[in-house]
Amino acid sequence: MKSPSSPAAPLPSRPRAFSALFLIEMWERFGFYGMQVLLVVFMIEYLGFAEARANLTWGALAAMIYAVPVLGGWIGDKILGARRTTVLGAMVLALGYALLSVPWDRIIAGAWATPLLFLAMGVIATGNGLFKANPSNLVSRLYEDDPSRLDGAFTLYYMSINVGAFISQSLTPWLRVRYGWHWAFLTCAAGLLIGLAQFRLQRRLVAHLGSAPDFEPLRLDRLAAVLAGAAVLAVLIALVVQNIAVARAIVWLSGLVLLGIFAVLIARGGRSERSGLVAMLLLTAQSMLFFIFYQQMSTSLTLYALHNVRLDFLGYRVPPEQFQVLNPFWIAVLSPLLALLYGWLGRREHDPSVAGKYAWGFALLALGFFVYAVSGDHAVAGRVSPWWMVWGYLLQSVGELLISGLALAMVSRYVGPARRGLMMGAWLLASGIAQYLGSDVANYASVPAGMTDPLATLPLYIHLFWVLGWVAVAGTAASILMLPLLHRLDASHRAGQAPPGAPREIASLPGA
Repeated sequence: MKSPSSPAAPLPSRPRAFSALFLIEMWERFGFYGMQVLLVVFMIEYLGFAEARANLTWGALAAMIYAVPVLGGWIGDKILGARRTTVLGAMVLALGYALLSVPWDRIIAGAWATPLLFLAMGVIATGNGLFKANPSNLVSRLYEDDPSRLDGAFTLYYMSINVGAFISQSLTPWLRVRYGWHWAFLTCAAGLLIGLAQFRLQRRLVAHLGSAPDFEPLRLDRLAAVLAGAAVLAVLIALVVQNIAVARAIVWLSGLVLLGIFAVLIARGGRSERSGLVAMLLLTAQSMLFFIFYQQMSTSLTLYALHNVRLDFLGYRVPPEQFQVLNPFWIAVLSPLLALLYGWLGRREHDPSVAGKYAWGFALLALGFFVYAVSGDHAVAGRVSPWWMVWGYLLQSVGELLISGLALAMVSRYVGPARRGLMMGAWLLASGIAQYLGSDVANYASVPAGMTDPLATLPLYIHLFWVLGWVAVAGTAASILMLPLLHRLDASHRAGQAPPGAPREIASLPGA
């Protein structure tokens, strides 16, 4: 393998390298969100789960999906390399979606159908864990010497997630209605195969990026150990997801592990590193609050659409789960505009800090949930116009861009390259814990079995949305109160990163 600095092999341009990472992330998210948009309704309508169990099962799976990247980031950093682990994760994910697409109930006894479907969920969680932390680590390495472009790069990278989500969340509910659940899940697997083929064709564009093991010969013993561990982990996750009590215990244990990771790194770090890690810890706590709101899209908001939203929209009958496509639609539309705005403000040294953007994000989340709550006052026979979902999702999606869309840039800013894969995984673990809590929150509006009257279900959801709106107001206030502390921590971190004697304007970062 040629050295990435070899004069005989000039480096590809950043935009071309970024495009390869953008596309592999887009296709991976195509598969994931195509699956996510279906799963809660699938468990209720196909498997016969009660709504409360479906919410918590999805929450448990989401927690596992976002917990495993801690291991995937470490494997990418230390064992196989970030590029190789990205490819391996995509392959395992394709297998998981293919397993989910098999109509087990028609092939074997019905008693075995549900456990085998849970096994597919375990494979999906394992594949996502291997994949998720590593492409964003590669984006960090692509821009690590150009911090002025970091927020904009990650905002556009976040758009790749939502382009993939928009395509799949538009397509898979339609396929589900027209051809059945299993063809919709098989489409998710096909998306991963397209992504793998694309990444293979563009491999030379990212050959200069990666962690240390990427530039060493592949050790087959390490690969075999990772594959064996992945198989065991998939079975364990399948068992956990089936048992709600065990899942809850593991979520709380994961929370302790997360705090332990931060505690150890903060204790061992120098002053500058400690300041950055404490800032990241505070921003991660705010991100966790955001993900409780985010989880409502696949739980309470989808079930609100099922029970209390008129499904005829501009002449099209919308499958209730398909309203989730409004989230990636608005993000794909708004991401380039925000990236341009960050660049314009940064050139004028007026770019708000990451903490300031979080505060604005929570304010918009509050407005979004107040829109959902007010919609109940305009219901006809217990059902509201779908336009309320359109505008609520708009506000919620802008809030997401200001919070979750900047989280990966936050990790890149505050964590050095040697630990970045691990801390990308730690941030994803935090979001998984929060999404489980979000499913618990959604159950405050779960509809009892047999209740089908929209006039009876409407008050359950409206009450939940009012409560969530006021919680988001509290999040806004907390974000504003944290601003001075976060500014001091950021300044301390940047002071330690600047070379001796560097002018302040060189050491400073946009958004700080």
